[in-house]
Amino acid sequence: QVQLVESGGGLVQTGGSLRLSCATSGRTFSSYFMAWFRQAPGKEREFVAAISGSGVRRIYADSMKGRITISRDNAKNTVYLQMNSLKPEDTAVYYCAADRQYSGRGADYDYWGQGTQVTVSS
Repeated sequence: QVQLVESGGGLVQTGGSLRLSCATSGRTFSSYFMAWFRQAPGKEREFVAAISGSGVRRIYADSMKGRITISRDNAKNTVYLQMNSLKPEDTAVYYCAADRQYSGRGADYDYWGQGTQVTVSS
């Protein structure tokens, strides 16, 4: 069982930055692909980024590419999402997820956090 707890969300102005964190339990963190998804009100859940267990492979959604960086610290069992140049359309609840294999589909992930709200004001 893997437990995920996100933090770092909040209210930021357009153009601002936030760094989200996702702390996990378990002793096999480095064997999991970790991903970030987001869901805006009235919209479907959307893939944002994913990172392999070693951190070598990183995948980004086109919608945020160039403005985000996903990283992980396996010693701390934590994955991060650095978001820069934020826009009002980035407003959403951001979730981290874990699975043994990479997928861009949320339905393929076995473990989820509770989410953290990101609100970008115009």
